[in-house]
Amino acid sequence: MSKILVLYYSRGGHTAQISRAIAQQIMAAGNGCDVVNIHDVKGDIDWPQYDAIALGACVLYGSYHKSVFEFVERYQTQLTQAPNSFFCVNVVARNPEKRIPENNKYLQKFLSLSPWQPQDVKIIAGKVDYPSWPWYDSLMIRLIMKMTDGPTDPKAIIDYTDWDDVKRYAEHILTLVKP
Repeated sequence: MSKILVLYYSRGGHTAQISRAIAQQIMAAGNGCDVVNIHDVKGDIDWPQYDAIALGACVLYGSYHKSVFEFVERYQTQLTQAPNSFFCVNVVARNPEKRIPENNKYLQKFLSLSPWQPQDVKIIAGKVDYPSWPWYDSLMIRLIMKMTDGPTDPKAIIDYTDWDDVKRYAEHILTLVKP
C-alpha cells in the first residue's frame, strides 16, 4: 500500500474537485491519500510519509496565482524527495492538441518560471462557469474565448474535464512509486 499526497491551488473550486477525484481513485485502489489546499499548509506536512506527491494548479488569465510559485519555491526540496507530478488545469486544454505538454503554453510557462521541476506532468481540461465568476472575470474570459473560438454565452457552464482521464492519471501517479 502506498500513501500519496495531492496538493492543489484552486480558485473557483474545480481544481479542488479534480484533486478529490484523484484521491478517490487512489484510495479505491487500496492506497492512502491526503488532499491538501496549498493555502492550508503551515509547515506541518510530514513529507517523508508520502510515497509520491502530486501538485495541481489552475490557470487564470494565462498564468498561475503567485502563491503557487511561492509554494514550490518554499517546498521545492520536499517536493523532489519523493516521486512527483504536476497537473495543470486550464480551459485551453478543451482542444486535444493542447493536452500535449509541448503544445500547452501554460504548462511550458510553469516549467520555465518554477524553481521546482516536476519529474512528471499532466494537463487536464478545466471548466467554464461564467455564472459563478465575478462579472469582471466573466467579461474578460468571454473576450479571450471570443478570440480563441470558445464559448461566450454568459450563462454557459461547460465542464471540459475528461473524468475518466483523471482516473487514469490517478492510477499513473501510483506507477511513479518506487517498488
